[in-house]
Amino acid sequence: MNRRKFLLSSAGVTLAVPFIVNAASKKPKILIGQIGTKHAHASGKIQAIREQADTYELVGVVESDEARRKEVAQSEAYRGVTWMSEEQLLNTKGLKVVAIETEVSELVPTANRAIAAGMHIHLDKSPGDSLEAFQKLLERAEASKRIVQLGYFIRYNPAFQFMFAAVEKGWLGEIMEVDCMMGKLGSEQTRIDIGLFPGGGMFELAGHVIDPIVHMLGKPYSETAYTRRTKSDGVADNQFAVFEFEKAIATVRINHMDPFGFPRRRFQISGDKGTIEIQQLESGNLTLYLDEPHGRYKEGEQKLHMPPKGGRYRGEFEDLAKAIRGESELAWTYAHDLSVHETLLSASGMLNER
Repeated sequence: MNRRKFLLSSAGVTLAVPFIVNAASKKPKILIGQIGTKHAHASGKIQAIREQADTYELVGVVESDEARRKEVAQSEAYRGVTWMSEEQLLNTKGLKVVAIETEVSELVPTANRAIAAGMHIHLDKSPGDSLEAFQKLLERAEASKRIVQLGYFIRYNPAFQFMFAAVEKGWLGEIMEVDCMMGKLGSEQTRIDIGLFPGGGMFELAGHVIDPIVHMLGKPYSETAYTRRTKSDGVADNQFAVFEFEKAIATVRINHMDPFGFPRRRFQISGDKGTIEIQQLESGNLTLYLDEPHGRYKEGEQKLHMPPKGGRYRGEFEDLAKAIRGESELAWTYAHDLSVHETLLSASGMLNER
């Protein structure tokens, strides 16, 4: 694979598959907190943390919006947590890591405060509308040896890990094409939320699939974006992007007007020796096509099922714990995450917005 350096230093990676902890550890628990509850993934992330009580000790949760705090405090995900101010959380003795789960506009500013307080961070997507601001955050984190883990959870899905390894080992040959789609029928509130940014639905969702594209192919040398705004609210809700590489072309479709968008979400990668299709995106259902056998995988077509174990977000926090303890490094570097964000902003028509 072509691993390019992009503005920041990039640690060497031998195989693009993180090692996941499968058994409970007897090591001291890692003290963790969460700032914000308004991100779409916030409740799922707090549940994943609380389910890993052998690894993490949840210190507390910050939500400055009192009405929001009262609302989520009654939910199963947040029932019984300790609520505190951001200052209280960041000054907690022994705190190691903070999950940043605010609304998108506050992700990077909040992350900066956590990094300044000496914390590692789990930062949900998409990390703001300014490439420069995100770059500065990563530079501060790298200089202070603080981990920044982006919330692109699909990278930990077993089907995607299998795909990364197959591409790394050359089973698919020279990669020629990538085609992927993420859609849904956006609710009225979703349209309000994605309408806060000119990139609309592409900015909201495409990072999930751009992340593995850049992971396997490197940063594209060209991006071309197509946008349709199908309703009177002017929200970008039907979008398509083309990414050009030396030998490959990748396409990403994001459609927020598709009532069957979720079950149709897919990722396909093809080379001159084979193809992998993953559909539905998170299901673990994978079709492998090979022009020659590799180990126990035969020539021709075979369907594999490798669903995630322990929920959507478990793998993220298992891998984060290993990185914090110094047992391994994240497979995704500061440089990679910056390249992904630049590519996402370009595909969203937002690269030169600020």
